[in-house]
Amino acid sequence: MASKVIVAGVGMVPFSKPGASDSYDHLGAAAIRLALADAGLDYGQVQQAYAGYVYGDSTAGQLAIYKVGMSGIPVVNVNNNCSTGSTALYLARQAIEHGIAECALAVGFEQMAPGAIVEKYTDRPSPFTRFEALCGELVDEELPLALRYFGGAGREHMQRYGTRMDTFAAIRAKASRHAANNPLALFRKVVSTEEVMNDVPVWPGVMTRMMACPPTCGGAAAILVSADFARRHGIDTRVAIAAQAMTTDRPGTFEDRSMIELVGAGMTREAAQAVYNQAGIGPDDIDVCELHDCFAHNELITYEGLGLCPVGEGERFVMDGDNTYGGAVVTNPSGGLLSKGHPLGATGLAQCYELTRQLRGTAGPTQVEGARLGLQHNLGLGGACVVTLYERQ
Repeated sequence: MASKVIVAGVGMVPFSKPGASDSYDHLGAAAIRLALADAGLDYGQVQQAYAGYVYGDSTAGQLAIYKVGMSGIPVVNVNNNCSTGSTALYLARQAIEHGIAECALAVGFEQMAPGAIVEKYTDRPSPFTRFEALCGELVDEELPLALRYFGGAGREHMQRYGTRMDTFAAIRAKASRHAANNPLALFRKVVSTEEVMNDVPVWPGVMTRMMACPPTCGGAAAILVSADFARRHGIDTRVAIAAQAMTTDRPGTFEDRSMIELVGAGMTREAAQAVYNQAGIGPDDIDVCELHDCFAHNELITYEGLGLCPVGEGERFVMDGDNTYGGAVVTNPSGGLLSKGHPLGATGLAQCYELTRQLRGTAGPTQVEGARLGLQHNLGLGGACVVTLYERQ
C-alpha cells in the first residue's frame, strides 16, 4: 500500500448568508492562509493547487489563489456539483500519493445567491436530463429541483420502511444541538423535534423548511503533504488519509426506478465499501462521521448507504441515539450542512476541517472523546460521491 497522505493543515472561514460576506476570491484566499498557518508552511512550498467552486467563471481558482501568492504552480479548477470540495481533495491526495507533488493545496469556495438552487444555463443540454425524466415519473410534485429529489427519496423511505416524518425532524434537532457548540456554524439555535415539525411546510407530510440546508457563502482549504515532506519540515503528522474512493453513477441509478437510488445511495454504498476494503476496517470501527446532510432525509439514507446501520433501520438508528454523542457513531458534530449551510465548493473541505480537528483532539466543545477514525461523505447529484477515511496515527 502507498504511504499515507498527511493532512498538514486545514482552514475554514465561517459560513455566512448570501450577500453578507466577502466575495468568493476573498473567502478562498482567507481559507488558504488559515490552512498554511495551521501547517506552518509558506505558500511558496505548495507545488500544486486544486480549486473547487460551482458558481464562478473559468479560472476563478487562480483569482483566489493569486491573492495568496503567484509562484507559477499548476492550478486546476474543479466543478463537481455538491461534491466539488472533496473532489479537489481527492485530486490533491492522488498527486501526493503518486509522487507528483510533495505538498498540495485543495481549496473550495462559493459565493451563492439566496433561494433554491437552479440550473444556470437553459440554452444547452442539462446534465440532469436523464435524472429529470425519471424523477418526473416518480414524483409528481412541482417543487424546486433539490427538494423534489431528496424529499422524494425521503418519502420513498417512509413508504417502504414506515419511517416517520418526525424522525427526520429529530435529525434536524440533533444537528442543532451539535451546532450550538460550533462557533463556525451559521445556525446555532437549539430547536426541538416538535419545533422542526411545526416549521413552515415545504412538502406537506414529507418535509418542513428546517429539514433543508440553506445556501451559504464560505471557504475552506486543506494542505496535504507526503510523510517524507512532513518529517523534513517538522509538520504535525497526527492525521492521515487512510483510504479514499470516488464513484459516479452506474446504470442502476436509473434502472432501479427508485428515488433513493437516484439521489446517490448506490454511489455511497460503493465508495464506502471501497474505503473499508482499502483500510481493512468496517463501519463499526468509525468513531465520528461528517456526512452530506443537504436534507435531513439524506442524512438518514446515508446512514444506511455507509453501512452505519442496516438498510431500512435508519429510523431505529436515530431513535436509539446512535447518531450522536454516547451512541455508535457521532454524525456531523459540526452541525452539518443543516446548521452550517451548503456553499457547494467549500462543503467537502469544511468536512475535512472538522474531522482533522476531531482526530487531533483539538475540536473543543464539539470533540468526540477518543476519536481515532473519522469518515467523510460528500455527494453531488449528476453525479459524484467521495468517501474519505481519516486516521489518527
